[in-house]
Amino acid sequence: MADDPVTTSETPETAPPPPRRPRKALLVGLALGVAVAVGAGAVYGLSGFGRNPQPVACAPALDLAKRVAPLARGEVAAVAVADTPRSLQHLAFVDGTGTPRTLADWKGRTVLLNLWATWCVPCRKEMPALDALQRQAGSERFEVVAVNVDTRNPDKPRVWLKEVGIDGLAYYADPSGKVLRELGAFGLPTTVLVDPSGCTVATLAGPAEWASPDALALVRAALAR
Repeated sequence: MADDPVTTSETPETAPPPPRRPRKALLVGLALGVAVAVGAGAVYGLSGFGRNPQPVACAPALDLAKRVAPLARGEVAAVAVADTPRSLQHLAFVDGTGTPRTLADWKGRTVLLNLWATWCVPCRKEMPALDALQRQAGSERFEVVAVNVDTRNPDKPRVWLKEVGIDGLAYYADPSGKVLRELGAFGLPTTVLVDPSGCTVATLAGPAEWASPDALALVRAALAR
């Protein structure tokens, strides 16, 4: 008698999953990519910007933000108006004589606060425009406050400004980098429009043509009363 046929059930072989890239290598690669981009001045942002909301004290800044919002266009289209104004009066740095200053010293004046460094290519490119804006719109009611955040060779920023003929801006610096940390900013340049009470009106992460008609219109709207 012939043996009964034996039925076998074969399971198709499953292709092995592709090898996973080690997590450590992935994180290192990501960090290197961000570092290269930041070094080239190509990554901008504000994270945890101003952690001190002042809804009552900064109420006028919110009204002002709504007024200037339609003018965030053209060369300043990347300007983001504040939906929760923050008080920046505590931000500290030094002036050209080394005297400690805070934004509270500008109470009663509108300020365009700009953070820059000599190693930042976009910062160097936009600095002449900030200088021109100060020359055109600077007054007892408005100032461009450009704060240098170089942490090495404190003489280098002054030398560079003199070499390129920028002398309309007063010199301010924060070699400790504390202003950057307190704003939660990464990447330069970073610019903040601050109202006369020291509250944020709008922010811009990255460069802009600050001497353009678009920028002048936005600043003049911020000064209108």
